[in-house]
Amino acid sequence: MNASEVPTATPASSAVWRDWHDTETSIQIGVSSCLLGDEVRFDGGHKRSRFITDVLGTWVQYVKVCPEVESGMSIPRPTVRLVDEGDGIRLMSPKTGEDFTDSMRSFAGPRAQDMLSLGLDGFILKKGSPSCGMERLPIYRAGQPYTRTGSGLFAEALMEQCPQLPVEEEGRLFDPPLRENFIERVFCRNRWRNLASGGLTRRRLIAFHTAHKLLLLAHNEAAYRRLGRLLGSAGTLPDSELFSAYEAGFQNCLRTRTTLKRHINVLQHALGHFKSLIGARERQEVIRTLDDFKAGLIPLIVPVTIFRHLIHTHQVTWLQEQLYFSPHPRELMLRNHV
Repeated sequence: MNASEVPTATPASSAVWRDWHDTETSIQIGVSSCLLGDEVRFDGGHKRSRFITDVLGTWVQYVKVCPEVESGMSIPRPTVRLVDEGDGIRLMSPKTGEDFTDSMRSFAGPRAQDMLSLGLDGFILKKGSPSCGMERLPIYRAGQPYTRTGSGLFAEALMEQCPQLPVEEEGRLFDPPLRENFIERVFCRNRWRNLASGGLTRRRLIAFHTAHKLLLLAHNEAAYRRLGRLLGSAGTLPDSELFSAYEAGFQNCLRTRTTLKRHINVLQHALGHFKSLIGARERQEVIRTLDDFKAGLIPLIVPVTIFRHLIHTHQVTWLQEQLYFSPHPRELMLRNHV
């Protein structure tokens, strides 16, 4: 996307998401290197994820890290775990008694900062790793049952430095709604970064917001309305303050996962644009499809495909611009299971 361009309406059957992405700049995702097949695990093995390498990898560029190896731990190495000895969480080997806390913490903050400076759009972490695990890691205490309240030391540093970054564990990507939400957020973040790198103006910001309206509504209606009010008061704010507040509100809105009820609300809203364009019989067919989706009989891709056809047939310009109907590559087949 050229820095001065604002994408124009394209047929809903085409990849609308492409209009907001720079073909010269890849989407960048940080990743635990064992998930790419690197043999860096404590036992010298790997945990390659075929979805990450063969499916998502077609559309993104990975920036990999293995905190344990890069902070100086050997391959193979003793297993380590998070331990609370009363002076904070420590990274220790139960077998040898070695304490890797200081070396890991010294490594984690600067390495996370270095990776974030590359302009990441998301991060995929290794589930259960005492360095990379995102959440619910066991914390051990002498003489007490362990509690699942921990985060890996590298993951903790990463999320503290950039709380708005889309972060997910590879195991949770097997859950279709979680996978959909993560990848949608990644593509949205990349669109925002492209917009910002091309030079933010109020005109381009309004075009960006307009294209994302139904997508935002599907995530969080209250946050969507707050963004609308923010843009409505744009004349009273300096540009820098407006752009910063919008980015924070935009990213936070997307953190709320979509639900079936919210999707129904968006699709019913879209149906209102065809009030004078389709007949009663065709309208009833669409409503029956929405009822089947609401009942869990069909996935989201079915009503979305019907709407794409209607939008293209009747040339409804406002809906043609909506990224809700094409937020990411259809080859990822995300909405086939939601």
